Amino acid sequence: MAVPEELLDILACPVCHRPVRPDGDELVCTGCGLRYPVRDGIPVMLPEEARRPGVGESA
Repeated sequence: MAVPEELLDILACPVCHRPVRPDGDELVCTGCGLRYPVRDGIPVMLPEEARRPGVGESA
């Protein structure tokens, strides 16, 4: 289930306050690059749940 466009328009990264964009099953901050999971269509916008850029990605 995708995150509705209306919700994406108002969501912001809780760390740097920049907008987020969808990327697969995550929302990615356009500023700091933190990746927030989307579980069952619900964005989990908690800094402790976010992945840092490059962590857990294969080269």
